[in-house]
Amino acid sequence: MRQISDSLAGLGRFSSIPRQQLFAEQTPLEPLGNLSRHCGGASIFVKRDDCTALAFGGNKVRQLEFYLGEAVALQADTVLITGAVQSNFVRTAAAAANKLGMRCHIQLEERVAETTPQYRESGNVLLDKLLGATLHSYATGEDESGADQALEQIATDLKNSGRNPYVIHLAPDHPPLGALGYIVAADELLRQIGASEIKLDQIFVGSGSGATHAGLLFGLRALGSNLPVTGVCVRRKADLQARRIKDACERIATLLDVKNPVAVEDIELTGDFLAPGYGVPSNSVLDAIILGARMEGLIIDPVYTGKALAATIHIASRSSPDQNLLFWHTGGTPAIFAYQNIIEKAIDRNAN
Repeated sequence: MRQISDSLAGLGRFSSIPRQQLFAEQTPLEPLGNLSRHCGGASIFVKRDDCTALAFGGNKVRQLEFYLGEAVALQADTVLITGAVQSNFVRTAAAAANKLGMRCHIQLEERVAETTPQYRESGNVLLDKLLGATLHSYATGEDESGADQALEQIATDLKNSGRNPYVIHLAPDHPPLGALGYIVAADELLRQIGASEIKLDQIFVGSGSGATHAGLLFGLRALGSNLPVTGVCVRRKADLQARRIKDACERIATLLDVKNPVAVEDIELTGDFLAPGYGVPSNSVLDAIILGARMEGLIIDPVYTGKALAATIHIASRSSPDQNLLFWHTGGTPAIFAYQNIIEKAIDRNAN
């Protein structure tokens, strides 16, 4: 199991919660020198959670270590999960299930109104099929409780056929096991910056379901760090997302049986890069994707990391050179192929 600090090991019930290690090494913390010079302000660093190794990696691998830890403890033989058509979570769940000798059922929700054949057939969808998952569909894209109920019905059918299913729920009214993966990530980051003597002033991370954002923020505060974390909204407006993060932190505290270390004023969000909406990138987001590729060789997706990087670039270009900003790369690489037409148009626009 990857190393954790004594402080994390002693955090309430943390050490008693089952966990399955799905990747071996801590992810890199790297400077983005070319991009920093281009912005002409703050120095930008990146935390490379696109390097979590399992089936193109990403932040969901960290979350799945705890969900599947519980699944193994319950002797489950099938994993059920729901997400958008181009969901990174369901793709990594299918890969992790294979690694642990389980089957996987995936429910794909219609969250993006206008799609192309590439969106429906390429990227993560192709990988879901390659990984051998059984695919189901759910017509409504913003109905978390309804999607969970549909998943539970599939689970009931599987139980009746002799399987032992484990459901990873979408709605936030369930124990936030996935967020624990980002408490581990917070511990990892603090050990990395301590060893390198890098002083960070602000973190930017995509904020959608909220598990990554809430877990990271909770972990930092629980481990004694006041490092600001700015969640970049990718699915809902900042006021609604702030409520979701607050509730998630309270649920994490309950799960761990500790006092919630996150104050309301710790929850920072920007909705400036959300429009036109979930899964639809603006020109500034597409420009950030191109900059990441051309200047640093980073592959950034249009749904999550593109919006987080656009926010990072925006603030970096308006900050003083003595500031150090961290862009948390949460992966999502396969989605690039589902947005081929949009990205090619952005490349052509930048060439003119």
